[in-house]
Amino acid sequence: MTQKKLEKEAMRVLKETSRTFYIPITLLKRELKLTVGSAYLCMRAIDEIEDHEEMAPEIKADLLRQTRDLLMSENTFAKQTYETMVQPYEAELPEVTLRLADWLEICPEGIQRSVRNYTAEMADGMADWVEKDWEIHTKEDLDDYTYYVAGLVGVMLSDIWKWYDNTETDYDLAIGFGRGLQAVNILRNQHEDFAERGVRFIPDDWTREDVFAYADENLAKADAYLEDIETRNIRLFCKIPLGLAKSTLKTMLKGHEKMTRTEVETLVEEIKEEE
Repeated sequence: MTQKKLEKEAMRVLKETSRTFYIPITLLKRELKLTVGSAYLCMRAIDEIEDHEEMAPEIKADLLRQTRDLLMSENTFAKQTYETMVQPYEAELPEVTLRLADWLEICPEGIQRSVRNYTAEMADGMADWVEKDWEIHTKEDLDDYTYYVAGLVGVMLSDIWKWYDNTETDYDLAIGFGRGLQAVNILRNQHEDFAERGVRFIPDDWTREDVFAYADENLAKADAYLEDIETRNIRLFCKIPLGLAKSTLKTMLKGHEKMTRTEVETLVEEIKEEE
């Protein structure tokens, strides 16, 4: 497959897998769009293994750790080895996971090692949480879980901004940004997660209001994170998921599950006009 065809395929799969990130990624300049798009798809590939509703936990953990080892290898990512590893599960796993090697292929060489390292760390942390059966009892548990599934995305993006044009951002604030977005997802999917997976990503003594407060606290860190960013293209990328998260919180407080497509489109246009 040609590079151009592969890039087009990546954007198609991205659109099919992420409502929140597809729009801001497409607004990035070409080099950043390819880099952030491929990096997001790599992490989404891992996430789909961890999230799988029917796959046995021991298989999930094994796949995640084998993938971690391949990503951490000093050599070029072993595409054939990975494809052989996932082949027995190709009927169960989505395209984004089966094609992890393709997403790495379009990631620029200068930042690919960073993307591989963070994706490997995510895979390792997710394997641990699969084995714990996602039992979250304390705020420390929640912080650990949200670090691996979302905070790492923020840290990886900070590395990408640094590589792209030397934009310096605070890594602790980047983790908070990711945690805030994940807290919104937890609130939005709370009933579905419990009904379909028997999982409750909320500490034992917390109410739903406590999760709202956790989301607000971390989204405030996202606001502080943005203050360090001068590059308009990067700032716009960050403001869209942040704006959607804040508006989703308001929507849920009014008793609705999520924003309508029209509300999302209107908000995105407003953010673009502000920039």
